Amino acid sequence: MRVEEFRRALGAWLDRHDLSPDTDHALDAQVAQLARVRRELWAADWMRHGWPDAVGGLGGPSVLRAVLGEQVASRDLAEPGLWSMVEVLVPTLIDYAPPALAAEMVPRLLGGEEQWCQGFSEPDSGSDLASLSTRAVPRGDDWVVTGQKVWTSLAQYAARCVLLARTGGPGHGGISAFFVDMDSPGITVRPLRTMHGVDEFAEVFFDDVRVPAGRLLGSPGDGWRLAMDLLPHERSTCFWHRVAHLYSRLDRLLADGCEPDADALGAVWLDLHSVRCRSAATQRALADGGRLGPETSVDKILLAGAEQRLFDTARDLLPGSVELAPDGTWRTEYLYSRAATIYGGTAEIQRNIVARRLLDLGKE
Repeated sequence: MRVEEFRRALGAWLDRHDLSPDTDHALDAQVAQLARVRRELWAADWMRHGWPDAVGGLGGPSVLRAVLGEQVASRDLAEPGLWSMVEVLVPTLIDYAPPALAAEMVPRLLGGEEQWCQGFSEPDSGSDLASLSTRAVPRGDDWVVTGQKVWTSLAQYAARCVLLARTGGPGHGGISAFFVDMDSPGITVRPLRTMHGVDEFAEVFFDDVRVPAGRLLGSPGDGWRLAMDLLPHERSTCFWHRVAHLYSRLDRLLADGCEPDADALGAVWLDLHSVRCRSAATQRALADGGRLGPETSVDKILLAGAEQRLFDTARDLLPGSVELAPDGTWRTEYLYSRAATIYGGTAEIQRNIVARRLLDLGKE
């Protein structure tokens, strides 16, 4: 199906099928809404486009998934950050899991039966994944995992986790990846309350957790390569969804009767347009079969800047909407935007990647 044909048909279907969330903005309600939307879109086959038939998909280019997420985000059907986790975890499972495991598990996530999480960051290993200390050791037919993860999104709701653990010596080559059942004995999840009042993240503790050998993703030592393949996906289709969401917030800023500051609003629009153009180039690279690399750090830098400028402008042009409305959505999203230069790799790390790997400026 051609992209524009897909967009028109999907839009018409969504016009006829009301998937709007209720007025409850609590995280439990958001996760339930996410599952509902995936379930309905899977049942109607929209969720299958852009995925290979080996995992229940209908094939077609990945840009169809970008269009689907764009529609979901622009219509406020599901929170875009939660929605986009599919775009990170499913390609990873397809590329690294045994085919039978991917065929069994991927439809559960796409179809809204399950939520998954990503166990990468640790208390002493945030952007520096090479220093992670969670360890997996072989024991009989299993691996036994011990350690701690942090900033694990939606871990309290997750049925599975894509987990990085050390199976060898120090450095990149000693890291492996596993697909872990979150109801395994020895796993403890403790949600973390963020400054915007949502328990989106969690600490996860692994105390002698047995993971079957068949849940190893790739081979021992493939964890770093998996991470490097996974991270660009956070900055591809996911970003397209996020930009669509931010455009909807600019529309809402205008609808809420903000002060008519053409310079400030024009600067927001220009930032959003810039990151959308950059993201469009990333989508074209994917459609042409290219592999994403360090150039996606540019996408990350632009998106973080655009998001923070948008919500800074909302605070300035809607006086009191952030400071004096503690339960308002502008306040919640403004506070969340403060983390845009931290999550998914800090702005400093991204600029270092651009300097070293794209501009060849060396380590200093």
